[in-house]
Amino acid sequence: MTQEKKHPSLERANSRRKQVLDAAACCFSRHGFHGASMAEISKTAGMSAGHIYNYFDSKDAIIAAFVEQNMERVSNIMHDLAQREDPLQAMIDDVEKRVQECLDPSIWAVPLEIHSEASRNPKIAATMQAADKRSRGQLFAIVTAAREKRGLPAGADLVEGRINAMIAMYQGLAVRHVHNPGVLNPGLVEGIRTAMRALMLGE
Repeated sequence: MTQEKKHPSLERANSRRKQVLDAAACCFSRHGFHGASMAEISKTAGMSAGHIYNYFDSKDAIIAAFVEQNMERVSNIMHDLAQREDPLQAMIDDVEKRVQECLDPSIWAVPLEIHSEASRNPKIAATMQAADKRSRGQLFAIVTAAREKRGLPAGADLVEGRINAMIAMYQGLAVRHVHNPGVLNPGLVEGIRTAMRALMLGE
């Protein structure tokens, strides 16, 4: 069976969009959302500003693309988690990997800028909240089913609370890194693993 190929024009458009997003990520990391102009992004991307507007009509649209990009990354993690024999234990076992991801500047630098912008831009906030709702829905279903399988309490309020606590813990790592660049050590990993064990397996 031959693999269906993407239309060349679609491949080119996707390549151009990625080129713009990579350039925007560099500019946002260096100068922040408001400090990075579309002119600078176009220069970094190696294309004209007019050309960029063929793919993104504003910086808000670029941020929305980053949010969607992160949503795809999270969805892939959720899909993998759902396939594991014991998702709750898998989440505990994967703590070190997740901590390292959360402390990777290539992953957290742009999201920090987006969080900051969302605090004063209702449109960006709405985009982030919609993405968060989708990912929480996926995780809620996985954790609920896994706790029920283990015979653990799995009420909606309990599971939602545990999930929000876990997400807050991981999202907060980027802020801790800003305050304390040496935060990553075996003690941190073990501390979060202990918390995860209590959140996922505790009654």
